[in-house]
Amino acid sequence: MSAAPQTAALVDSVVPAGEPWMGVVRRGQRFRIVDLEGNQAVDTLFYNAADTAEHYSAQNTIQAQRRIYLTTGTVLVSNRARPMLRITDDTCGRHDTLGGACSSESNTVRYALDKRFMHSCRDSFLLALARHAGDAERGMTKRDLPSNINFFMNVPVTPAGGLTFADGISAAGRHVELTALIDTLVLISNCPQLNNPCNAYNPTPIQVLVWAS
Repeated sequence: MSAAPQTAALVDSVVPAGEPWMGVVRRGQRFRIVDLEGNQAVDTLFYNAADTAEHYSAQNTIQAQRRIYLTTGTVLVSNRARPMLRITDDTCGRHDTLGGACSSESNTVRYALDKRFMHSCRDSFLLALARHAGDAERGMTKRDLPSNINFFMNVPVTPAGGLTFADGISAAGRHVELTALIDTLVLISNCPQLNNPCNAYNPTPIQVLVWAS
């Protein structure tokens, strides 16, 4: 477990339920997400900060590590087959790569027509991109949203190959920490989902911390 005190963090931000967060983590810096109240799903995307056409690839990461869940030691690989970040500390033990981000379309298909206009992670991602328009992320649109990681989310795979959204396996105060191997743009949606048990039907805040090393 990392020993750096919270007071030494370069970034220390609480992200409310349903809100996005966006920031750059420089090469060598440590980036931590804390599940403050437990069982909160944190949809996350990673990009090369210098060239956002390069981004986290679920396919390449799964292929490289030969398993579908992420934990300590996992290296996140880009769509150009380059290591981007390494998970160096994980007190949850397993994170999802397959469930994707909720959207108006998936809310409609999975739940009901009247759920279409509920807030979703895809909307949060796009809101963050809109807020940062004019920065290094200029020109990023929904076309730039690949498959994401769902930190702390429990998505078991059935024997038939289907996905199920189950109660979380995290708890209050658990965290995942990554070390950046390149300058990395991080885009988070702190999931607002109210229709499945990924966050116990009760979205809660998370904490984001960044240390120099």
